[in-house]
Amino acid sequence: MDDIYANVEYDKPVNPRLSTNQTGPRSSGRRFHGAVLCLGLLSVFLLAGIIGLSVHYHGTLRGSAAELSTIKTNLTERLQASENKSSSLTEERDRLNSRLTEMAEELDRLQQKKPCPAEWRTFCSSCYLLSAESGSWEKGRQDCRDRGADLVVIDSSEEQTFLFKFVKKDTWFGLTDKDQEGTWKWVDGTPLTLKNWEKGQPDNGGGNPKWGEEDCAHFVATEWNDRSCVSPMNWICEKKA
Repeated sequence: MDDIYANVEYDKPVNPRLSTNQTGPRSSGRRFHGAVLCLGLLSVFLLAGIIGLSVHYHGTLRGSAAELSTIKTNLTERLQASENKSSSLTEERDRLNSRLTEMAEELDRLQQKKPCPAEWRTFCSSCYLLSAESGSWEKGRQDCRDRGADLVVIDSSEEQTFLFKFVKKDTWFGLTDKDQEGTWKWVDGTPLTLKNWEKGQPDNGGGNPKWGEEDCAHFVATEWNDRSCVSPMNWICEKKA
């Protein structure tokens, strides 16, 4: 038995130096190559990460730039709208101030106005006087002018209704066709628009020599008639209050 083991021992001699030389360098080489491989992979991962972050960063910058541009545009539009509104309000304020000034001046003018003189009647912004004497149309007009007035010019049906309240007999007013027969004008030069003639009037006397040329107008009750300007009757003067 001892011989058998001995032979076995000799068949597989162990050389400590040889075993050490074969194992050490190979193991170190494998470790070195593994480390190099790991560093290479790590570098690849780092590079990939850097590239990914760069792409994300630039994408974020582009997105932020677009958002900032949109915000800037919106703010610019709002600012412009605000300026336009402010300008409109300023113009409206100026118009209101101008109107207020005009109203204040008109109020001062009205407050400074004197009331109609004694014996004169007031209607709207005019004063009216019914004469106490009678005479021709020309005499009546001259009397009115001496008072700073003129024979009344009837501008509206309301004014006419007012006059009829105190005119009780034939009375001259400021309407004539002396300059051109059939063309009636008021003493202030305005053409006749409002009319209230009696039926069949004016007729310029109807061709009857008794009446002569009828070139001046007068009240008959609540209507008008033409009569010779030299006929004697009362008159109504009018002037601004």
